[in-house]
Amino acid sequence: MTQLNNHFYVAIMAGGIGSRFWPHSRTDNPKQFLDILNTGKTLLQWTYERFSQFIPKNNIFVVTHHQYAGKVAEQLPELPFDNIVSEPSRKNTAPCVAYISHKINKQDPKANIICAPADHLIMDSTAFTNACLNALLFVQKHSALLTLGIKPTRPDTGYGYIQFEPQHVADNIYQVKTFTEKPNLELAKTFIQSGDFLWNAGIFVWNVQTILAAFKKYLPETDELFVAATPALNTPEEKEAIEKVYPQCTNISIDYGIMEKADNVYVIPSNFGWSDLGTWASAYENIEKDYLGNAVQGKNVVVIDATKCMVKAPNDKLVLLQGLDEMIVIDTPDVLLIAKKDHEQQIKDYVAEIKRNKGEKYL
Repeated sequence: MTQLNNHFYVAIMAGGIGSRFWPHSRTDNPKQFLDILNTGKTLLQWTYERFSQFIPKNNIFVVTHHQYAGKVAEQLPELPFDNIVSEPSRKNTAPCVAYISHKINKQDPKANIICAPADHLIMDSTAFTNACLNALLFVQKHSALLTLGIKPTRPDTGYGYIQFEPQHVADNIYQVKTFTEKPNLELAKTFIQSGDFLWNAGIFVWNVQTILAAFKKYLPETDELFVAATPALNTPEEKEAIEKVYPQCTNISIDYGIMEKADNVYVIPSNFGWSDLGTWASAYENIEKDYLGNAVQGKNVVVIDATKCMVKAPNDKLVLLQGLDEMIVIDTPDVLLIAKKDHEQQIKDYVAEIKRNKGEKYL
């Protein structure tokens, strides 16, 4: 193992609700804190472990909603408590990145930062480490906003796409031509055939000065708020200062706010067994299946004449499934979800409907 670089940092973004994994994922215990794939570790723990192989532990930060700070501390006891960065409200990824960038800059103006979600699945840790180190070394020397793009395996309409220039500018690094938000199926098929499109994994790498310059240029109002709060950062006054800043922040993603506007955006085409684990069907793809293609979690699930179902039930409950095909069946103590697998993108909408009709008791 090479010596860890003290100017390399990671900000793990862990503030989301994970509503498409309802009813297993709840507002008070969202998917990043769950062992979705029955591996013995939560998604957050896997993410932390992956980065701790090549980032100094004191340089690993977790940015989360304030209600989850205790959960982060519980699941990552080795993480310094000061490295759990609490957001007072959810304002999407741009304010989150602005906050952590100003905070780290005050500590180390030479910092090179990876910003990554807490809830992604990555099967090949070695390939992931190599891509991240390649990215960090590039942004250390170049004024670049870099993202890791995933070589697509199918025309998926649930992901954003990145088109890149044909000529590489450095080892496996290419300039980005266009970003396209979730396309329809026909467009997605065209993208796959063209060979110069990648899935947008939402994993970003940059030097702290480069990202702060981008905020100043493309999201100046957000930048000014955090500049004003900078004297309080890394002091006992930080919490109070940030609580004043957040209500004034625009709710916008880093993709829309900066990446799609900037002209110094680069991508590394990657292949490290990635899934964003965004839905039950993506969990199904990554869980061992029986001979009829059923992915079953639960010790007392009996399956008769059922195929290609995603089933999750408590170990102490007997669940009998008969005659179902391509269904999601998720049983929890207070909620039972039965839905068609090809309707799983709508689970988010169903949750909104439940909130309207039944309040927040079951969320």
